[in-house]
Amino acid sequence: MTTQLLTTTEQDLNIAAAIIRSGGLVAIPTETVYGLGANGLDPAAVKKIFEAKGRPQDNPLILHIHHKRQLYDFCRELPETALRLADTFWPGPLTMILPVRDCVPKVTTAGLDTVGVRCPANDATREIIRLAGVPIAAPSANSSGKPSTTTAEHVLHDMNGKIDAIVDGGPCRVGVESTIVDLTGPRPRLLRPGGIGPEALEAVLGPLVIDRAVTGEIAADAVVRAPGMKYKHYAPAAEVLIVEGSRQAAAAWVRAHFQPGDAVLCFREELPLYEDLNPTAYGAEADPASLSAGLFAALRKLDDGSVTRIFARCPTGGGVNVATRNRLRKSAGFHIVNANEA
Repeated sequence: MTTQLLTTTEQDLNIAAAIIRSGGLVAIPTETVYGLGANGLDPAAVKKIFEAKGRPQDNPLILHIHHKRQLYDFCRELPETALRLADTFWPGPLTMILPVRDCVPKVTTAGLDTVGVRCPANDATREIIRLAGVPIAAPSANSSGKPSTTTAEHVLHDMNGKIDAIVDGGPCRVGVESTIVDLTGPRPRLLRPGGIGPEALEAVLGPLVIDRAVTGEIAADAVVRAPGMKYKHYAPAAEVLIVEGSRQAAAAWVRAHFQPGDAVLCFREELPLYEDLNPTAYGAEADPASLSAGLFAALRKLDDGSVTRIFARCPTGGGVNVATRNRLRKSAGFHIVNANEA
């Protein structure tokens, strides 16, 4: 298979939509990460996503729609909270878990009676969805378990020859996957943090239940309602170890344990502390948006075969830092050292 590289011109968006309608696979740009898209109502097309990614079949997919009114087409029930969230955050990096209609195939929902739906804040992708006339099911466009893709070049690296086309929409602005909130229970439950922080959700919904998958590992046989909750995710080939604590304590701990083949992933402000230890900055601690936008690109840069272990610094606090922290911890398999206590 030859993978076409498309742009966001009207002609190319029509080509992408035609591929989706015909049952093919197209990598689509969003504000979060690039998605690997197929017709979400076509079971054969959706199966191709799992095959291209090497993705476990029990990991549900998210349906991407071009307007909030499409919620009525694919969701059996719409609580008032869903409409409030759509009015507040869509188009944007928010996925809602809702009761699913029978028109959505079981392969898309991993056999569940719920479906994740979002309306992305990317004009080109919403236009592809509109032109295709079907919702697009799309996980991140990376090989399963590896760092997500935030540029077309990342997608080409993982998917060249496996998919029909890639639409190059430039670097992703948010850089981590969408926030996922489950609205099917008695209280809203945060299943995955993302570009919209818990505080912003609570301002609309009131108190959230934070699922244990956000802060720690869950059982391998657990049934999950959303992607990114189970399995090791976002990980380069190298071992990742999170080093928490103050700047000085963390630097001292890393220096005491650093060996040939190791590397450091840190904040831009910390580069002088690691200048002789192969450091890579993924953003500035003072600018949380730069950390989320730069994380996966930095992990991919370090995934070159020469690095065997990565000592990673993790942001604290709320907002999008919750998502950045979640992704780094999952990439490390929750292996964390507190340098202040070590």
